[in-house]
Amino acid sequence: MSPRRSAILLATAAIVIAACGDESGTDGTTAGTGTSTADTTVTVSEVVAGAAFPADRCEANKAAGPVVYLSSFDFSASASIVEVLVAESKGYYDDLCLDVQLTPSFSVDNYPLIAANEAQFSSGGSFSEMVDFADANDAGFVALAVDGRTGIDALIVKDGEATDLESLRGTKIGVKGAITPSVKAMLAKAGLVEGTDYETVLLEGFDPKVHIEVPDIVGFPGYKSNEPKQLEAAGIPFQLFDPSDDDIPGSFGIIYTNSTFLTEFPTAAEDFMRATMKGLADAIADPAAAAAIAVEAINANGNALFLSPEGETARWAVESALVADDATADQPAGLPLVELLTAEVTEYAAIGLFDGVAPDITTMVDPSVLDRIYDDAGQVVWPA
Repeated sequence: MSPRRSAILLATAAIVIAACGDESGTDGTTAGTGTSTADTTVTVSEVVAGAAFPADRCEANKAAGPVVYLSSFDFSASASIVEVLVAESKGYYDDLCLDVQLTPSFSVDNYPLIAANEAQFSSGGSFSEMVDFADANDAGFVALAVDGRTGIDALIVKDGEATDLESLRGTKIGVKGAITPSVKAMLAKAGLVEGTDYETVLLEGFDPKVHIEVPDIVGFPGYKSNEPKQLEAAGIPFQLFDPSDDDIPGSFGIIYTNSTFLTEFPTAAEDFMRATMKGLADAIADPAAAAAIAVEAINANGNALFLSPEGETARWAVESALVADDATADQPAGLPLVELLTAEVTEYAAIGLFDGVAPDITTMVDPSVLDRIYDDAGQVVWPA
């Protein structure tokens, strides 16, 4: 194991579930993981690359029963959703004796369900979003994967309305629920405080072509992989202010569980992530095919949000590139980087999130799970 990833494990040793085993080996194996009971911890066989999936591990995974995954925006081709769809369509969960049930949903609706262990996995819009809801739900959320290591949101401004951020002073910004964290942090860094230097007003629906025509607002936050692409396709000019250009930390594409499930069924949790990360690798290798899988799932579910094949293809083309560009053998795709997440919540606390106090994220992220499923070349350890 590389020194970098060993350091990650040491830095997060306090959050590793007690039932888990050792670190991943250098020979394409992952450590045997414990199956917890009230009084004992039973060690289950490790996964060995290219070898048959162990029978005792298969039984441990079956014992977890149905593992329910809730998506965060229907079955869109988004990070933390598309890889699950790909893994399911290719039978990766079945290969690891997991009974996974996929349910389309919305990010903010899922947090209470995961907190109550009524569902076991979900995708979140950002790590800060998950942390914020963790406090609101008094929940033991644990992020196991963070696909995007930068913010995905940006501020879309009507053409000709602003030359710089200072030009937005005294204006109104449209929001869908609330202003997104990265955009809020970007404006705060420029000396613009919500409610004092600018106002936010609620928008209806999700169509940026409608929103950009709303009078009185100067613009609205959106996701770089979605709203800007729709406006470009429609030939509508706009200006984009990207928080990452101002070194605002952020994240997107979070896959999280709850500490109850992670403690009681550690092999099922680990192997769910193993299959999901294999799905992510496939989705990055062939973005168009992954988007097609998402579109098929969207249509099978009735396409309530009227998502288009062109839009989903464009969405994952952007997001897959962002995920792939930040991945290395030492820090493979999805591996949570605690120092970046700490910087994120610290900066966002400075603009008023988390009641202005940076939260202790020690128990809210566990990089050791993904670290065990990757080998030293950054490849998923996969059985025959």
